[in-house]
This record gives sequence, C-alpha cells and structure tokens, in this order.
Amino acid sequence: MLTLIVFILILGVLILVHELGHFLTARMFKVKAEEFGFGYPPRMFGWVKDNFGKWKFLNRKADASQYKNTVWSLNWLPLGGFVKIKGEDENALREADSFATRSVFQRFIILFAGVFMNFVLCFVFLSVGFMAGIPTMVDDQPDPSLNSTNQQVQIMSIEPNTPAEQAGLEVGDVFISIDNQPIHYIRDIQQIISPRNEQLTQIIVSRGQEEITIEITPLAKTADGTAVIGVGLVKTALVKYPWYQAIYKGATTTFDLTVAILQAFGKIIGDLFTGQKVEAEVAGPVGIAMLTGQVVKLGWVYVLQFAALLSINLGIINLLPIPALDGGRILFLIIEKIKGKPVKQKIEGMIHQIGFMLLMLLMVLVIFKDFKTYGGRIWESILSIF
Repeated sequence: MLTLIVFILILGVLILVHELGHFLTARMFKVKAEEFGFGYPPRMFGWVKDNFGKWKFLNRKADASQYKNTVWSLNWLPLGGFVKIKGEDENALREADSFATRSVFQRFIILFAGVFMNFVLCFVFLSVGFMAGIPTMVDDQPDPSLNSTNQQVQIMSIEPNTPAEQAGLEVGDVFISIDNQPIHYIRDIQQIISPRNEQLTQIIVSRGQEEITIEITPLAKTADGTAVIGVGLVKTALVKYPWYQAIYKGATTTFDLTVAILQAFGKIIGDLFTGQKVEAEVAGPVGIAMLTGQVVKLGWVYVLQFAALLSINLGIINLLPIPALDGGRILFLIIEKIKGKPVKQKIEGMIHQIGFMLLMLLMVLVIFKDFKTYGGRIWESILSIF
C-alpha cells in the first residue's frame, strides 16, 4: 500500500509540475487556460471565479469554456493532472486570448515550458538530496575529505543463470557478512568468495529494513579456479555538501543525466533502425511501480533521487518529435516557420490523433512486458495489501 501511495505521489508531482509550466507561460502570454485539473477526468467537482468575481462551485458536467477565468477541478483518476489551453487543439479558436493567435516563438515557449519544468524539478530534487546526503558511488576507500556516512557495498547488477540469481539475491542488496566475516570493502567479498568453489557459503544482506540470510554456492568460471557468484558490486555512501556546493552539484548532475539519457535513447533508436537487438531495459507504469517499491525500502533520499531520474526521463520523452507529445507539436511549429504558414489544423489534428493511438498501443505492449517480467511479484504485492 505504501508503494502504491508513493508511486501515485511521485507521478502526480511530476505531471503537475509539467502542466504548471504550460499554465504559467500561457498566462504570461495572456492565453486563456480554460481548466487546470488535479487528476484526470471524469471530473469530481470544480470551482471557478465567475464573470462577476465570485467563486462558484461546479459539478462534473459544467462547461469550463463559458468562463473567462480558469476552472480548477478535482478529478477521479489521481495520476497527475492536466491543463486545457484555449485554442491548442484542432478546433482552435482564433480569438484574442487563444493559443492559436500567438506567435511561433510564444507558442514554442508555452509548449517547451512543461519539459523545462521537469528539468527544473530534477535539479531541485538533486540539490535537496545533495544537501541531505545523497547515495553516491565512491572508491572502495573513499576520500576522507568527503563528508560521507553509511558506507556500504551494494549489488549493482546480477548476471543471469548464476549462483546469485538462483539464490535470490537482488539488485540493491547490501552485504553485511559472509560466513560471519563482516564486509566493509568490495575486496573483502572478492577475497572471501574466490577460494570457495562449490562450497556452501552463508551470506547476510540488508534489503530495506530487513536482514536476510542466504545460502549460496560459488562456482569457478575461470581457468585459474577463482570462484564467483555472478554479481556486479559498487561501494556507496551518503555524501553531504554545503548548500552552495549542493546547488552546483544538482545542476551538473542534471546536465550529466540528460546527456546519458539522450545517449541511451540514441542507442535504442539506432538499434531499432539497424535491426540489432535492443539491449536497454524499458519499463512502463507497472515496472516503475515495482521499482518504486524497491526504492521505498531504501529510504526517502533514494526516493528523491529516483523521482529526479523519472522527472528528467519524462521531460526528454515529451521532447521527442512524436505526434501528440510536446515535441511533436514543436515539430509542427518548426514546419510552420519554414513554410511561412501553419499546417492545416485538420491534418495536424489527425496526425496527433494517430500518434496518440500509436502511443497507447506502445503503452499496452510495455505494460504487457512489465507483467511478463514482474507478474509473480505483482501478484504477491496485491495479496500483501489484503
């Protein structure tokens, strides 16, 4: 239940901040925002300052377009929110307060503002995290000048068909001891495991708030007989920075993440066009919800870091030149600037509708993949609620 609540809160904040960017810039250019919704329709109820300056309660069927002020609504599906800007759809009204009557530059700013706000949110989350102490990879013997605490050796990856996978170790597990020998460094694990080919070994790991004892049999995978269990390891610590350094670190890390994610998207697209197998793992809403459950167990700072990563992913995805997304609408603005006149509204609207249907189809496929990957764990999570 906690995982579900945190997942809804994270998704809600990311989408609301995105929509707030569109709303604020629309109002800045005196474009009417007909409705700002918390959650997605159907509408539960709403309120608006009527044409006489008095606040008025609205039911679920009230028409938002008849008021000159923005309708604020509360909706039944608690997954973020939306802003309805006058004149943005294919039935654009060319009136003084319409999106359709603004210059290409102003429309670009309104469309880009949602993406920009996601980058800003990532920067804010990371800056706060660096002030509080954010999980950071450090050397096996970190620089003593770092203000670091909670140093630990964690599992970063697990190879398939290895003793680690068969024994039930998971990404994020923290090593506490191996056969009663405490673990402080990565080399401790390597030194203990290496000579234990086919010997039953007891490992104690921390997973969230639990300590779990796992029995595992290391196997030699090299000619020299060195035994392994099949995990990638990383030394992490909570590293704090003074507020002025935290802001700088938040900005540089946001930039680095943006570059890394763009490179990953580029590789995925490149693999698709060249017919190669796509190696990157893609998670949909179900997969993200399951990852949220793992992060919640680690603590609020990890949740903050995870939310920052999701925010920047949401921004970049929305910027892709795909119909129905902000990037697709921006692409039509670029075409309009080159041609000197806009694409016919009916054609643009039809393309956005087709793009939306294809996106929904892609979402269904990704959700199907999520269920295939996490099916058993999803069922266990549902049962745990009851």
